[in-house]
Amino acid sequence: MPEETNSTRAKALKINLDARKFGTFAEIGAGQEVARWFFHAGKAAGTVAKTISAYDMAISDGLYGTTQRYVSRERLVAMLDKEYYDLLGRLDRKRGEHTAFFAFADTSATQAHSRRPAGHSWQGVRFQTEPKSAPSEIIIHVEMLDPVTVAQQEALGTVGVNLIYGAFYYADDPQHLIGSLMDDLSRRRIEVDMIKFSGPAFAKVDNRLMSLQLVEEGLTDAVMFTAQGEVVQPSEVLYNKPVMIERGSFRPVTNVTLDMLGRAVEQLKKISQVDGETTAIMEMTLKNLMSESAIDHSDFLARVDILGALGKMVMISDYMRFDGVTSYLRRYTQNWIGMPVGVPTMREIFDAKYYTDLEGGILEGLGRLFQGRVKLFIYPTRGTEAAELVTGENLDVNPEMAHLYRYLFDNGLIECIHDAPPEDLHVTPGEVLDWIQSDGGDWEKLVPPQAAELIKQEGLFGYRSQVKTLS
Repeated sequence: MPEETNSTRAKALKINLDARKFGTFAEIGAGQEVARWFFHAGKAAGTVAKTISAYDMAISDGLYGTTQRYVSRERLVAMLDKEYYDLLGRLDRKRGEHTAFFAFADTSATQAHSRRPAGHSWQGVRFQTEPKSAPSEIIIHVEMLDPVTVAQQEALGTVGVNLIYGAFYYADDPQHLIGSLMDDLSRRRIEVDMIKFSGPAFAKVDNRLMSLQLVEEGLTDAVMFTAQGEVVQPSEVLYNKPVMIERGSFRPVTNVTLDMLGRAVEQLKKISQVDGETTAIMEMTLKNLMSESAIDHSDFLARVDILGALGKMVMISDYMRFDGVTSYLRRYTQNWIGMPVGVPTMREIFDAKYYTDLEGGILEGLGRLFQGRVKLFIYPTRGTEAAELVTGENLDVNPEMAHLYRYLFDNGLIECIHDAPPEDLHVTPGEVLDWIQSDGGDWEKLVPPQAAELIKQEGLFGYRSQVKTLS
């Protein structure tokens, strides 16, 4: 057997030579790109029980049931269900004692057949780690970024082989498995923006941490998961919906944080052109998550657990500027995008030093930020309890940008958050964190009740209950 490498052909050949692996390949929409590698590598009879392409919609519906969207997680799961259990029904009695069965499926649309600027694909593999074992499963979503259809098809085949290989040989190391998805590929060619592990092989895996790793390793710029911790691909929850996204570290989330989001959502609803229920998202950047030089995973989970308890959807990204967030969301919705921001953040948005990497500087950055229907909602602030309230009306930005700020404000792209702000407006999240860690102040009154309960129960953010003993 040749020396093992990370090449696609070497991976396919190693699987073909593994007598215990046997399964089905079902591919819709971009050819038999994954199965082709196993035939190309040779010895495919040792691995391939069946390959199928159900291109016609009527044929696809007859096999897997009807669906509204053919390139979707729903269709992928239906394909895996049918192909896996068909395989076991036909072959388990004959060879189940010495075979670990699998079913691979993908449903894809290349650039020429996609409503998106690029192609995309849902891929999944359901597999036994040992003969007769209960199956485990990995599902991913891939954006194919090559400008030419045939190149997108080639990339699709490579990432599919990487996924199958990872399931077979890296199931005990999901972090390594994620990194291996890019073998023989580059970020210029594909983006993996969702991954979900399930089944007994991944009983100890937290899919939120796996999503975080996709961003940390540069496989994607952003990931999302619901309040229940379910990882999602953005189009599943954002497609043409109005979106309100609040950026922050949420360490901890405070009453002011929620008040800012809630008031902005209510004001967005009053815009006559807003169509549909607004999706609210709490976003953290990798920089927000950094503690010294690394990301503390337990601290990350503490924040998302609290946000989940508050019913909030979470997004993790590596976008430093706000225009990156707008451009990302525009891939999935043409509806309104709102962002509540504090006064200090608004000053940074109008600071030219953050746009030096753009040829058009701050003008290009603001043009990207306000593409389509976008509105920033300025939340008021005061430096101390007795200080004057600073609002969008009296905000002082860099003098060179004052006219530009005024233009955007007067034309409604920037709007003040109305109504009286809470009394604790001057208290910063950093001060609340200090009080949590020292069990001082009235920190419990400054955070939502659900957050206070979790912080105390789980000892989050360095909280230590001050136990008083009798002498």
